[in-house]
Amino acid sequence: HNEVSPAQFEIAPVFEQLNLAIDHNMLLMEVMQKVAEKHDLACLLHEKPFSGVNGSGKHNNWSIVGPDEKNWLSPGDNPHDNAKFLVVLCAIIKAVDTYADLLRASIASAGNDHRLGSHEAPPAVISIFLGEQPTDIIEQIEKGGAKSSKKGGVLEIGVDSLPDLPRDATDRNRTSPFAFTGAKFEFRAVGSNANLAGPNIVLNTIVAEALDEICTILEGVSKKDLNATIQKLLQDIVKKHKRILFNGDNYTEEWLREAKKRGLPNLKNTPEVLEALRSPANEKVFGKHGVLSKTELASRYEVYKEMYESVIDYEAKLSLDMAKTMIVPAVFSYQEELADSIRSVEGINKTKSTGSRKILKEITDELEGALVKIDTLAAAIKRGNALKTKVAMLDLRSSIDSLEGLVAEDVWPLPSYAEMLFML
Repeated sequence: HNEVSPAQFEIAPVFEQLNLAIDHNMLLMEVMQKVAEKHDLACLLHEKPFSGVNGSGKHNNWSIVGPDEKNWLSPGDNPHDNAKFLVVLCAIIKAVDTYADLLRASIASAGNDHRLGSHEAPPAVISIFLGEQPTDIIEQIEKGGAKSSKKGGVLEIGVDSLPDLPRDATDRNRTSPFAFTGAKFEFRAVGSNANLAGPNIVLNTIVAEALDEICTILEGVSKKDLNATIQKLLQDIVKKHKRILFNGDNYTEEWLREAKKRGLPNLKNTPEVLEALRSPANEKVFGKHGVLSKTELASRYEVYKEMYESVIDYEAKLSLDMAKTMIVPAVFSYQEELADSIRSVEGINKTKSTGSRKILKEITDELEGALVKIDTLAAAIKRGNALKTKVAMLDLRSSIDSLEGLVAEDVWPLPSYAEMLFML
């Protein structure tokens, strides 16, 4: 179905076993690009191809089916009495809080850095949304034990001829990076160009670790003391890790300030967050469960770092080339044309064309600024610092965007935003 941005669409695949789902997702990406090419179109999988309009991401819906072939994240009619659900829920809370940096690293890329924190995507701060019913139960657990569950009530649809529908007790928060949406969690911060294997490897590993720690404690407890031990254990987990829970609007500056107070990491760029792959604690958890060795993690760090730097370098060099060989010559040409026109008009009218001169000055000022920024970008590329190169590239882009709004359409050498989004 259509999404918010022009020519943007969402595809909702059928829920299935994880390995198959990831393979099918990768195949779908390839098919979409091939089909688009056959029709002289381009299928953009970039997370933020156009500034100022919604980017694209993947919503990774994740749950656990145990050996009993039941979904362990299904709350049931009375979640407060569902010990298995509560243990798994608290294990996930513990896992996401403990390994928030690792979860954030699993979605890091040059493209996703543009998207995270924009008005349509979660911020770089990882937090969990539970919704009203689970939050109420968690608060009860913290106080000593869950005794009741909030009910969904009735959904009044306003049509007399149709019966009222039962309202689901769960709810959604589209601003949360990691939201409980009823029998599953939705990891919403994954980029549209991503291979979903990485985020799910991390998610599976950290939840396995949390469950292992819980089970290690419970295995030595007698049947008589089991319920009391579970209650105390879950209470301790909630008290220690409740900082990761947030049901509000993740897009606001207030939340970022609150997250900082809570001590939650705000890792805004890929080079910074990739350091999580070299953390001793993260190396330990992967090694313990036989998922990735220290050497394998180190290799991934190097590969992801090189991928990021290569993308930034490629984009920066392309930006520089386009600016120098296409845009600047076009602006020079238009500048000369406008200056000649002003001279002709003023020669005939014998008066200064104040408005025309103002436009010419604005173009000249923007062009001079762009030329300085071209030199700055070239120097940044030469130094090889990806973050500084990205800043210089975005700075140049702002000047080019301004010039696009000043230069005549028939002179501008590239399709405009309006053409790409609404006309072509």
